[in-house]
Amino acid sequence: MNFLKRRPRFFILLTLVVLATVTVTVLLIIQAYKMETLSPREERDRAASGAAVPSGQVDCRKAKCIALTFDGNPGEPTVRLLDLLKEYRAPSTFFLEGRRIHKFPEVVRRIAVDGHEIGNHTWTHPALTDISDARIRAELKRTERAITDITGSKPTLMRPPGGRTDDRVSKVSKELGMAQVLWTVTAKDYATDDSALITKRVLAGADRDGIILLHPLHKGTVPAMPAILKALSKQNYTFVTVSQLLAPSKAEPGKIYR
Repeated sequence: MNFLKRRPRFFILLTLVVLATVTVTVLLIIQAYKMETLSPREERDRAASGAAVPSGQVDCRKAKCIALTFDGNPGEPTVRLLDLLKEYRAPSTFFLEGRRIHKFPEVVRRIAVDGHEIGNHTWTHPALTDISDARIRAELKRTERAITDITGSKPTLMRPPGGRTDDRVSKVSKELGMAQVLWTVTAKDYATDDSALITKRVLAGADRDGIILLHPLHKGTVPAMPAILKALSKQNYTFVTVSQLLAPSKAEPGKIYR
């Protein structure tokens, strides 16, 4: 009987805890978006007058550039995605989670060999704003070592899971020599398997110097890629990696780019 009397109070307290948790999460996301972010165009404009991009590379000060970025681990169907990107000559940036990298070393090597850029997306995909500095450092360092062991190149870009970043994340990123990369368009492909909807969202948000966020492992994403690549090509976009989008400027460790 006492428990029955206390049940309304229990559910009220539980509701308050849930509301408090949601509120804190929303405030953290808002804080991340309020932090200073740098656009590729602004960074290119800051470059010294007459600065040249590397030989053979697209100059996004003249070309209509867009950067496709893919988050997640390098498992199936990444090979199918790589075939499509090769067909459309679309160098992209892959932000890889570390925990499954060594299960797919040949895929990781192919990403690099095909001319794509590889960035760090942590080891276990935690919200970095919710963990200690030591764990942020461990998540990024462990993935960095895994990527470097396979490709021979150390990643200079990272993407905080969910875009969750703050001053602590920026400080550790700077210490590790990595810039942070967010996005201008997300297809929210983690919430739908509808390839037509994913395509529609990408094309509706695409713009010059944009950074598109996609997740290959979600069911509707890779099937959407032929339509996305074809449509953007018809709109005269030039596909580039994030670093190419910034050239002749270079991403500065700790800074946030969008």
